[in-house]
Amino acid sequence: MQDSLVSIITPLYNGERFLKYTIESVIAQTYTDWQMIIINDGSTDHSLEIAMQYAAADPRIQVYSQDNAGSAAARNNGIRRAEGRYIALLDADDLWEKDFLSSQLNLMHEKNTILVYGAHRRINADGIEIMKPFYPPESITYKDLLHTCYITCLTGLYDTKPYGKVYLNEQFKSLRDDYIYWLEIIKKTDRAWGNQNIVGSYRILQSSVSRNKRKVIKPQYLVYRKAEKLGVIKSLYYLSCWAFNGFMKYRR
Repeated sequence: MQDSLVSIITPLYNGERFLKYTIESVIAQTYTDWQMIIINDGSTDHSLEIAMQYAAADPRIQVYSQDNAGSAAARNNGIRRAEGRYIALLDADDLWEKDFLSSQLNLMHEKNTILVYGAHRRINADGIEIMKPFYPPESITYKDLLHTCYITCLTGLYDTKPYGKVYLNEQFKSLRDDYIYWLEIIKKTDRAWGNQNIVGSYRILQSSVSRNKRKVIKPQYLVYRKAEKLGVIKSLYYLSCWAFNGFMKYRR
């Protein structure tokens, strides 16, 4: 484990349209001690070629391929290969502000915490803001996170030094796997802290699960029942909270 290194894990599946913007937002970071591990999850477009071109130009970028197995398996593949103390998850269509890493690391050290997240813009396929920026609470506990996922994947940063690496639950494949990951991490600490400055841009596409709550109602319930092992009543309570908060979160 390299003590100042940030390992950035990017699952890649048919992301040729946006991948170069994501990679360039990492290359532009003011904090330069990072490695970007891209896991090609069986892409059938030109994603792998694009990723390999960037890897050839910058040794901090590493590309590996696997048969299509979903984002959880791809992220775990990347986490296993990670050499850094810090782990960040960045999808192949999202963007970081150039001070993302420096800002999040500063917050982590200031609050003496293992987990930070932050505010972000919400953009469409053309990079145009389609909603007001999302500003999360200044801090959250495990119970807060059960109500709704305040930690958008692109803004989370985890310090592995105290407790080691945490892996995603592959039983959920590409649905709610990141949510379970953050729940698993936050249980190890009293609270996580949120950066109130905008640190990235989350791309919302018409196919995004974020906008299709019906598709994830059952997986969300199973998060409470199977992953968190809550009773039926508590699971239904948190599910209703999640549904309401999700509606409020995605109002324009």
